[in-house]
Amino acid sequence: MRSTEEIVQSLRDALAGVGVVLPSLGVDPVTGVSDEPFALVDLGRCNVRTAEHLTDVLRSLPVKETLRARVRQVNREPKSR
Repeated sequence: MRSTEEIVQSLRDALAGVGVVLPSLGVDPVTGVSDEPFALVDLGRCNVRTAEHLTDVLRSLPVKETLRARVRQVNREPKSR
């Protein structure tokens, strides 16, 4: 199993590969040192241009029809309270 730091670095590299840099990307310091089995990844802050570029990149990715069908199914399910 990869460490949280390795996963964050992998995400950083993948984002950089499409021209997106999230300067504050890192491991959440609270959950990273707690007994939680999975630390949270803090995506951090970015400027508006980076957010817009990230949106463009995400929208350009192909979405598999199975994922689209699952999202539609979940959206139709009643919300639990």
